[in-house]
Amino acid sequence: MSSDGPKALSDIEVDRSNLYREDVYTDLKIASIRVLTPVNADGSPDPSRAVQYTGETQLMSQMGPVPVHAPIDAKSLDEALSKFPEAVNQAVERLMEEAREVQRREAARIVVPGQPLPGKITLG
Repeated sequence: MSSDGPKALSDIEVDRSNLYREDVYTDLKIASIRVLTPVNADGSPDPSRAVQYTGETQLMSQMGPVPVHAPIDAKSLDEALSKFPEAVNQAVERLMEEAREVQRREAARIVVPGQPLPGKITLG
């Protein structure tokens, strides 16, 4: 979407200068690593742009599985595999901090007697 509002389906264009081939490597247990390789519009590799690596896993919580996605600063798949644990740990720390911040904001809300609670439906 642009700042001018949503585009009509007939106005959608593919950004041919920002194409990537996606490969996924997994150990079928814990780790998946997405590798985005830049390509030209003809599908040939584009060496002028860097390959991007993203680690993916799931954590189990009381509410079910939580997907975790973490960018990995690496120059090769082997390096991305080595850096996977640290990248996921950092992503989990960010998720935990965000959850704590949401809890802090909720706890800090002032409840005024006689006023409806936010999110509650009142019948008038």
